[in-house]
Amino acid sequence: MPNNHHNGRHFLQVPGPTNVPERVLRAIARPTIDHRGPTFRTMVFEILEKLQIVFQTASPVFVFPSSGTGAWEAALVNTLSPGDRVIIFEAGYFASQWQEMAKRLGLDVVAIVGDWHSGVDPSLIQDVLENDHQHKIRAVCVVHNETSTGITSAIPPIRQALDDSKHPALLLVDTVSSLGSINYQHEEWNVDVTICCSQKGLMLPPGLGFNAVSRKALSVSQSCRMPRSYWDWENMLHFNKDGIFPYTPGTNLLFGLNEALTMILDEGLDAVIARHTRYGTATRLAIDSWGLTLVGRETSQHSNSLTAVNMPTGYDADQFRKIVLDTFNLSLGGGLGKLSGIVFRIGHLGDFNDLMLIGTLGGVELGLGRMGVPHNPSGVQAALNYLSKVDLQ
Repeated sequence: MPNNHHNGRHFLQVPGPTNVPERVLRAIARPTIDHRGPTFRTMVFEILEKLQIVFQTASPVFVFPSSGTGAWEAALVNTLSPGDRVIIFEAGYFASQWQEMAKRLGLDVVAIVGDWHSGVDPSLIQDVLENDHQHKIRAVCVVHNETSTGITSAIPPIRQALDDSKHPALLLVDTVSSLGSINYQHEEWNVDVTICCSQKGLMLPPGLGFNAVSRKALSVSQSCRMPRSYWDWENMLHFNKDGIFPYTPGTNLLFGLNEALTMILDEGLDAVIARHTRYGTATRLAIDSWGLTLVGRETSQHSNSLTAVNMPTGYDADQFRKIVLDTFNLSLGGGLGKLSGIVFRIGHLGDFNDLMLIGTLGGVELGLGRMGVPHNPSGVQAALNYLSKVDLQ
């Protein structure tokens, strides 16, 4: 009979949900309190202020008891009317899922289909906008860090494409796997709606969704006609002014959120971003040393929160992940959509340190050997060499 017993800790290195810090788990385990009482109200004001710092905005940030998918829907139904035309740049699996949601909501979707090996091309968006002489397009939707491909798209050039085309469309950006791990500036980059969720860079279990909203988006929401109740920004804004929510919130998750935001701000947002840059670089050095390749072809677009790795031809990525899980108790992310069975993904974001990275890369290297995948057994050493020379600041 197979021995399914594992000693030691489980290595959860999918790109989300990520490892939840002990102090966040302890905060979540506190006794539930009155979600309309004075102690809770004080905490809500603290959370909303801290979220503005992390999103880098002075505008409202709304917190929904939802997944990131719910935050997608909130962004769409508060800014659009039935039949409105939107651009969605499909650079990976999650952008394609956002596109499907928009279609189910009755929106007219203009899909710009990418090759899943590069990020969003601002010039293609600008071409579509410049040909929209009647300004029928109401929003441009892009994913900042595509979790399925490990590719980060630069947002300022996309904003510039809208500005250069003199188009009034809103800019909606998904930061589900980038906020709290990769540089992102909602206000400086003039984004209208930023979408995020709790279980990645914010180091929480799944269950909270976020919309950071510009003044322009708030103004547009007053006249748009998509049906909404649970997701309604106006209702949320009205209640948040008093430190409460329009319905029962995820009370204990908010305890955890407050603690996680404190951890991020205590470390310093710049330091958090630098830490993730360091781990992304070390991971890519290991992969290059193994002789494997990345899904993303452009060096400047490689993500620092996760890495998507191509398996060599003739080797199944899901079988590799099974070997690594069964043998070494290490969970890696699988390929999604058209990358299924072709790619495995290493998450290196959230509550993460040098030893966790080396353990993760060690598990990958052991798995490559166990499966008989051709590689140079030097990836862990390459990462060690880099980490020993580039200290955390």
